Amino acid sequence: MALPDRIAVTGHETVIILDFGSQYTQLIARRIREQQVYCEIHPFNVNLHSLNTENLKGIILSGGPSSVYEQEAPQIDAELFTLGVPVLGICYGLQLITHLFGGTVAPAKEKEYGPAELHLSLENPLFKNVPKESKVWMSHGDKVSALPSEFHTIARTDNSPYAAIENATRTVYGLQFHPEVVHTEYGARIIANFLFEICRCQGDWSPQSFIEESVKRIRLEVGDRKVLCALSGGVDSSVVAVLLHRAIGNQLHCMFVDTGLLRQREAEEVERVFSQYFDINLTSVNSRRRFYNKLQGVTDPEQKRKIIGNEFIRIFEEEAKRLGHFDFLAQGTLYPDVIESVSFKGPSATIKSHHNVGGLPEHFDFKLIEPLRELFKDEVRQVGRQLEMPETLIGRHPFPGPGLAVRILGEITPQRVALLQKADAIFINELHNADEYNKIWQAFAVLLPVQSVGVMGDQRTYENVVALRAVTSMDGMTADWYPMPYDLISRISNRIINEVPGINRVVYDVSSKPPATIEWE
Repeated sequence: MALPDRIAVTGHETVIILDFGSQYTQLIARRIREQQVYCEIHPFNVNLHSLNTENLKGIILSGGPSSVYEQEAPQIDAELFTLGVPVLGICYGLQLITHLFGGTVAPAKEKEYGPAELHLSLENPLFKNVPKESKVWMSHGDKVSALPSEFHTIARTDNSPYAAIENATRTVYGLQFHPEVVHTEYGARIIANFLFEICRCQGDWSPQSFIEESVKRIRLEVGDRKVLCALSGGVDSSVVAVLLHRAIGNQLHCMFVDTGLLRQREAEEVERVFSQYFDINLTSVNSRRRFYNKLQGVTDPEQKRKIIGNEFIRIFEEEAKRLGHFDFLAQGTLYPDVIESVSFKGPSATIKSHHNVGGLPEHFDFKLIEPLRELFKDEVRQVGRQLEMPETLIGRHPFPGPGLAVRILGEITPQRVALLQKADAIFINELHNADEYNKIWQAFAVLLPVQSVGVMGDQRTYENVVALRAVTSMDGMTADWYPMPYDLISRISNRIINEVPGINRVVYDVSSKPPATIEWE
C-alpha cells in the first residue's frame, strides 16, 4: 500500500516534508507536530501538481545519504520553488537547493559528524532568540563550496562556512546541520521560528481539533452505512473504536478476534474493559485453532504477517455476514506504520510490512477506514485522554498487530505461545511492582529459536531461551534500550526460570533503534 500522490486535504494549516532517505525524517515531523502544526511526510518525487496549496504553509526538504552531484541522486522539480510557500532544506536539502540554484557542492576534505559550534553571521528570523554561539549536530560528507547568486550566509561553523543560508526574496532557507535532533541545542526553537516567523503558522493542530475534524470526516464518509471495527484491546484500536462510536453511534460494531497470539488473559480483559466502560456493540470470536493451523511450520516473519493479515480478514468477512451487512472495516493504523511500510528511495526503504498496512489481501469485501493513520503513538494517547478513556488502557505499551507471532522466532505452536505468555506476564508484572512500567515506552519478552544447556537441581537441562526487551522512545521511530536496575532484572530472570517450566536462560537486549528495530521480527 503506497502513500497517495494527492496530499490529504485537512482544515488545518499543513507543512509538507519531502523525504530524501534521512534516518531523521520522522523526527522532523515529530518536532513540527510538537508545535501543534500539522505535517505530512511524502517521497521526494511526489507529484507537485497534487499539492493542495490552500492550506500549505511550508515545505521542508529532508536530509539523505546521496550526493547531489551524482548521476542517480534524488532530485526535485525546480517548480517547487514557485508554489509561493517558504522552503527549508536540511543537510542534503540545503545541498540540493544550492545545486538547483547554480551553486557548487563538493566532497568535503574533512567530513563532519557530531557536535559543532554554530556562529550566527546575521540577524535572521530563522534564528530569533537563538544565541550567537550554540551547539549543533552535523552529519555530512559533502559541503557547499560556492553559494548561488541571491543567496547569502546567515550562520557558519569552523568546518562549514555555509552552515545556514537564505534567499530572502524567495523565502528559501538551508541548514547544513540537523535542528530536529536533541543534540542541536536550540533545534526546537529554530524549527518553531521557521513555522511561526517565516511560514506564519498559527498552530491549530491539537487532539481536540483532530477529534472534531475526524468526527465530521467519518460522518461524511460513512453516511448511514455500518462500520465493523477490528478491536484488539490495544491502545490504537480502542481509541479508534471510541472515536468511531462518538461519530456514528450504533452504526459501529466491534469485533474482537482471539487469534491465540495475545498476551496472557488478554481476551478476557478486552471483554471486561469494553463492557465496563463503553456501551459499544461487541462480538468476540475464538479463532485460536484456526490461526495455529495456518501458521504450522511457518518460520519466515513476513510470511507470518501475510498469513495473519489474510486470515484476520477472512474471519471478519465470515463473521460480518452473520451480523449483517457492513461497508467499512476500521483499524488502528498509525503514521509510523504507514511510513515504515512504504519504500522511499534511499535507506528509508521498507523495513517490514505492518499487519495494519502491508498484511492485508489485495481484494476483500470492505472499504478501509483508518482514522488514526495521520497520528504518532503519543498523539493517539492524547486523543484517548481527550475522549476520557481510562488511563489503564491508554497507558499500555504498544503491541504488534500479529501479536506474539512476531515475538516467537521460528515456528508458532500452542506450547510455545503459552511459554512466552507466562514469561511476558512475569516481566510486565514485575515492572509494575517496581514502578518502572510507565518509564518505558515498550517492554516485552521474545522466545528465541534456540535451546541452551542448564542445570536445575542435579539435573542437566536443555531448554528454551527468552530475551527481554525494554526501550525508551518518543514515538517508536527511534528508541534507546532501557537501563534496567540490576536487582529488578535479576528478580525477573529468577522468576521466569523458576516459574516457567521449559525456560532455563534469560538474556537482556541492549540494542537501540537504529540500527536494531524495537520488535525482533
